Amino acid sequence: MFIVDNYTLAVLFCFITMLCWGSWGNTQKLAAKSWRYELFYWDYVTGVLFFSLVSAFTLGSIGNEGRSFLPDLAQADTKNILSAFIGGVVFNAANILLSAAIAIAGMAVAFPVGIGIALVLGVIVNYMAAQKGDAMLLFLGVALIVVAVILNAIAYKIKGGAQKSSAKGIVLSVVAGILMAFFYRFVAASMDLNNFSAPQAGKMTPYTAVFIFSTGIFISNFLFNTLLMKKPFTGAAVSYKAYFSGKFSTHLTGILGGLIWGLGNSLNLIAAGKAGAAISYGLGQGATMVAALWGVFIWKEFAGGGKKVQQLIGFMFLLFIAGLALIILAGS
Repeated sequence: MFIVDNYTLAVLFCFITMLCWGSWGNTQKLAAKSWRYELFYWDYVTGVLFFSLVSAFTLGSIGNEGRSFLPDLAQADTKNILSAFIGGVVFNAANILLSAAIAIAGMAVAFPVGIGIALVLGVIVNYMAAQKGDAMLLFLGVALIVVAVILNAIAYKIKGGAQKSSAKGIVLSVVAGILMAFFYRFVAASMDLNNFSAPQAGKMTPYTAVFIFSTGIFISNFLFNTLLMKKPFTGAAVSYKAYFSGKFSTHLTGILGGLIWGLGNSLNLIAAGKAGAAISYGLGQGATMVAALWGVFIWKEFAGGGKKVQQLIGFMFLLFIAGLALIILAGS
């Protein structure tokens, strides 16, 4: 299988993760013009699962190092399979709530609040489990990102985004962020992060773990998203009939969103072997900044906020960049 063997390449993969995780929400925004996010989400999880299979049978099955996908899957312990599967279930619960928050409050708010919280808690959880990297630099970088998230919330309040529906979006973002902080630990625990070339017996390679994780997302969606379709956070209930009556191009938009997120997820877990779970996760969740950029400059979600709002957003981006730089230095 393909293995990352140097820190520079691991950081590059984490930056691609950042771009992917911060950009998939655009497909939801595009689909939302004619498509409820609950319906979009079925195509999204299909795209995530499909990419995990493509990745497993290509990069996960070539080369002389490590175990190929099918032999690795066959030898995996039940507890490790279950761990990765639970990671998918936890992620799906978090991501459905995040999708709802995007639909209600927009990308420029939902991502910085939700993923910002996930970044902070997730780095702490993953670092405590596998202490790799300079702790002082790592947590100083996280602290700067916390301040950036607070500035984003202040800017949103000044703009006048505190209506009842938007407040609901913020609450959903917070809950999503707390749940999102824990999914990565379950997946990382199912792999031998110290040796992808000759993984411990019973542990999985990142490609196999990603497939099991994605299966957990897909299967749990039949429970979570079905409930959400019947009892949505906003608007009337939607049916499966509405899903199957959607245009082919609309379905493709959702699948594309899943493929984008899946690419970022696979690269991030591949990089974790060299960078460490805490640093790899922390850099990937810099997606917050990418999503905020989309929300501010493309979707104009802070338009009309005035000079003070623009200044706060500017400081937010500077702090995010500084925080991410410190996280990178922590691993080097």
